[in-house]
Amino acid sequence: MKQSQELKGGPSSSPGEAGFSRRGRSFGLKSVAGPKVASLSGSRRVRRLPSLGRVAVVVDQGSGFTKAGFAGEEQPRLVLKSSNLVPSWDRPVLPGAPGCELAGGVARAHPIKHGVVVDWEALERLWERLLVGGLRVCPEQWPVLVSDSPSAPPAGRERVAELLFEALAVPACHMASTALLALCSVGEFSGLGLEAGAGVCHATPIYAGHSWHEATFRLDVAGSTLSRYLRDLLVAACPDQRLHALPRKVITQLKKRCCYVSLDFEGDLRNPARHHPVSFYLGSGCSVCLSSERFRCPEPIFQPGLLGQAEPELPTLAFRSLQRMPTTLWTRLANTVVLAGGSTLFPGFTERLEMELEAQCRRHGYGARQPRLVAKPGRDTAVWTGGSMVASLRSFQCHWMTRAMYQECGSRLVHEVFN
Repeated sequence: MKQSQELKGGPSSSPGEAGFSRRGRSFGLKSVAGPKVASLSGSRRVRRLPSLGRVAVVVDQGSGFTKAGFAGEEQPRLVLKSSNLVPSWDRPVLPGAPGCELAGGVARAHPIKHGVVVDWEALERLWERLLVGGLRVCPEQWPVLVSDSPSAPPAGRERVAELLFEALAVPACHMASTALLALCSVGEFSGLGLEAGAGVCHATPIYAGHSWHEATFRLDVAGSTLSRYLRDLLVAACPDQRLHALPRKVITQLKKRCCYVSLDFEGDLRNPARHHPVSFYLGSGCSVCLSSERFRCPEPIFQPGLLGQAEPELPTLAFRSLQRMPTTLWTRLANTVVLAGGSTLFPGFTERLEMELEAQCRRHGYGARQPRLVAKPGRDTAVWTGGSMVASLRSFQCHWMTRAMYQECGSRLVHEVFN
């Protein structure tokens, strides 16, 4: 697959596109067919983006972290917390108000909760931090591809377009489902995207590059929930007051370094010989010992009831998602179940998920149709990587929504261009 010869430039330290085009072939990415884009006046025609003289900026905006970089690169240049610190007098909030925490006269605004934008002012600040402060680009000169949560409301896409074209004045943009981009990162356009990030888990079927929204399911138990749960478990096991004051960053590090998914949760819980305790010295004379907490921490993804939630667990959502699809597509999608997101990196996660999916299939009479999981290293950045690969393909260049198109038709055009 040859790269577009039009997309040149970019930062002086970014690699040339020729190198990425070789990687694109090795991943087996198929061509993206140019769409017929309908203007809202009713006429149908193909609109092609003129040469912008730039590679694209790729942004994966998540509940916990946002990743940004340039199309054609293998890794994002920036990984920033999605939350913003703002002076409390600049943004009056009540203690406990959604999306904000007060500490020392400073409000921490969380623009994205469970994959959905809840604070557009904070999101605009985040974009400015990313583009101007982080990547050091002039937004008016760079096309932007941004990820879109599978369960985000359609009106959210219009607001993102307004932010990009009006507040940041970008020349062109594209919005793509996180599930689709995760599949693209492994060279596929059909399969089941299974995401577990910081704020939400999703099971999203994708066929020929299109999401099936009626078969998409979400679980609002993910990485941030597990970090809070780990703190509760540690405090319950050791009522040392210093544990209450542990920064979230330390708790998250303990979670990432020590925790794993059990393949036999009830058996491990009953047998202390299986707990494999580890101790960590945290400084200032404080140490913490993790025992059963190591495998109890990630368990709510497989048993939300441990947190008092009645939602089905992730394996059940994955199976229901496949069940909702036409039977003619089952095998095609089940053969490519792509894992993405930092919360899929727990040791044992893939094996447990595979085990429970197989059990679901047998229980419902699909014993001969076993799903095949695709769990690549670095899948915590799979969505961004997929966007980087797609945005640099020559065949993709007719998929941009340009500023001229936005000015002619308005933000509602996103539903025609990106569906």
